[in-house]
Amino acid sequence: MLAKIWLDHAKGVMDKIEQTQMENIQKAALIMADTIEAGRWVHTFGCGHATLPIEEMYPRIGGFVGFHPMIELPLTFFTNIVGGMSVHQFVFLERVEGYGNEIMKGYNFDSKDCMWLFSHTGINSVNIDVALEAKKKGMKVIVYGSAKEAEGKQTRHSCGKTIFELADIIVDTCVPIQDACVPLKNHFDKVGPISTMAFVTAVWMTVTTVAEILADRGVKLYIHPSHNVPGDTTAKERLSEALYEYKRRIAGV
Repeated sequence: MLAKIWLDHAKGVMDKIEQTQMENIQKAALIMADTIEAGRWVHTFGCGHATLPIEEMYPRIGGFVGFHPMIELPLTFFTNIVGGMSVHQFVFLERVEGYGNEIMKGYNFDSKDCMWLFSHTGINSVNIDVALEAKKKGMKVIVYGSAKEAEGKQTRHSCGKTIFELADIIVDTCVPIQDACVPLKNHFDKVGPISTMAFVTAVWMTVTTVAEILADRGVKLYIHPSHNVPGDTTAKERLSEALYEYKRRIAGV
């Protein structure tokens, strides 16, 4: 069954992340923990399906305040497939050098912040713009993507570097560069991509490590609670507390 083939590939990628990336996940988590403890932001950015791991972090049950999603709507796939804001425009925009600089103008940054970027291949200009601007502002740049598989691919940015070459810390998602992994009879292209599964796996391995570091330091986490547990009479208050803390930090108070 093709379902089993996909599952075997997914399990293999998850095992490879565990076997090869734990040290770098710990390094990334330490930077993020220092940022959150300082009352600052782990900014998160990606394009296309690389926005999905960002949406996993916060707001999300089991997530906590400190992760700031920077999702540019024209660079997501939660838009029209054809017509206005379609795939054609998205593919064009993610390759436009300078667009990322304009995105960065919409936010306030601090050198205590860090930038967490998601990119499968690391070659498109908008992600590289964001990485370059983040470094100019004194932030550490953490990149998750298929770094080893992307080696040798030509950047689309005039700086001459891929996003992996600009990173302070890289966590390799261990996904084949083609992404889709299941061959289909009578077809050239494979089906069943696994990069999103790998991104989300690496995200929660990292975020739980950040939580562990901060809890060990005695730092209070503002966790987004489940509001669906029978008998939990304080979930609404804990949610309000978390959202208030998020709002307080956004306001720079």
